[in-house]
Amino acid sequence: MEKPEQPVRRPWVVGVSGASGTPYAVAVIRALLAAGESVDLVVSRAARLTILDETGIAFRDAHWRTDLAAWLRFGQDGPAGATADGAADGLDDVRYWPAGDFAAGPSSGSYPAKGMLVVPATTGAVAGIALGLSKDLLQRVASVTLKERRPLVVCVRETPLNGVTLKHLVELDAQGAVVLPASPGFYAGGSTVGELVGFVAGRVLDAVGVPHTLYRRWEGELGAAARAAERSG
Repeated sequence: MEKPEQPVRRPWVVGVSGASGTPYAVAVIRALLAAGESVDLVVSRAARLTILDETGIAFRDAHWRTDLAAWLRFGQDGPAGATADGAADGLDDVRYWPAGDFAAGPSSGSYPAKGMLVVPATTGAVAGIALGLSKDLLQRVASVTLKERRPLVVCVRETPLNGVTLKHLVELDAQGAVVLPASPGFYAGGSTVGELVGFVAGRVLDAVGVPHTLYRRWEGELGAAARAAERSG
């Protein structure tokens, strides 16, 4: 008897660049996994320094699973089953690709990715993607995503923005990318850092149609979020 054909794995590629705002990446990765999505992860060399600075966690190629488990747990409860050695339930469908690996699966248009989320995105990453420079794997995968007409969300985290970066963002929009600044909204009733981070992460997932419960949606009723907070308090 022939074995049934296994379904093709189709991950979302999450690219983490060196901008401040690594909690946004954590929230997106956790929500993707909670939604049953597969994740391919690319962490730029600069992002490793930012992760270390913002969390004290060293993200290493050879120990990426242990370090990713620690990163996802940082400041939160973390994935169910997380242990000190990093063997965490929920990470079995995560693949990690080093930033210098241009032979990685997602570097080819034939790799069956659903799309890419760059969270957070530096102005340097924005420029490299807009100009098609492919200076590292993150930029290369973004270029592939655009040429294959797959969803690309660029969550830029910088302020203020100069004219050159604004032109690059307009170019990305023209190429079909979603330009999504890391700009939390307050109408959802968020009052903690985690809630505001969740709002931005939720908007990133909204842009590609991944379901989540990261923030309270607007329902057309003024003051609804404040009243809900009072009731829950």
